[in-house]
Amino acid sequence: MKLYFAPGACSLSPHIVLFEAGQKFEAEKVDLGSKKTASGQDFNAINPKGYVPALVMDDGSVLTEGPAIVQYIADKAPNAKLAPANGSLERYRLQETLNFISTELHKTMGALFNPNLPEDAKKMFRAMAIKRLTSVNETLGKQSFLQGAEFSVADAYLFTVLSWAGHVGVDLSPFAAIKSYQERVGARPNVQAALKAEGLLK
Repeated sequence: MKLYFAPGACSLSPHIVLFEAGQKFEAEKVDLGSKKTASGQDFNAINPKGYVPALVMDDGSVLTEGPAIVQYIADKAPNAKLAPANGSLERYRLQETLNFISTELHKTMGALFNPNLPEDAKKMFRAMAIKRLTSVNETLGKQSFLQGAEFSVADAYLFTVLSWAGHVGVDLSPFAAIKSYQERVGARPNVQAALKAEGLLK
């Protein structure tokens, strides 16, 4: 498999999951401005959507969208227990959480990277993010990870999105459970391996 990524972008989530799953893979950096890969390829030819992540699977086909990619990787390595079994209620709970992160946190905080966003809009998006993070903080005050006692693909995604907070002016200091969670997830060897692979950690 081959993962196309941009350092610190949402592609960090499947990058973490690939390490957690113990999968053999290649990773290639993408310049999202020029849409060129590190080897000089036109990234739009790989993923016409023009954004990361994109995963080239063993048969050469391409899978996009982070929540789909991380579940695919988890299902390839069931012994890693990164996602519940397909068809179980717990799996639908995981999908519920992935959708929440994608639509309520990723899109809200991701919008704040737009330098042309008016200040009034930034205030609105930050307020929305804080409201959603209040709910996340309550959950993490009761359990170690999003789905309970064990790390899952949802945690790789949430950890990634939370890492953007300082760059977009979302203050996490009021959220003690989230701060503890960030430290706990960030200390995982496979998370550190992904961060180092992306040049985000020495």
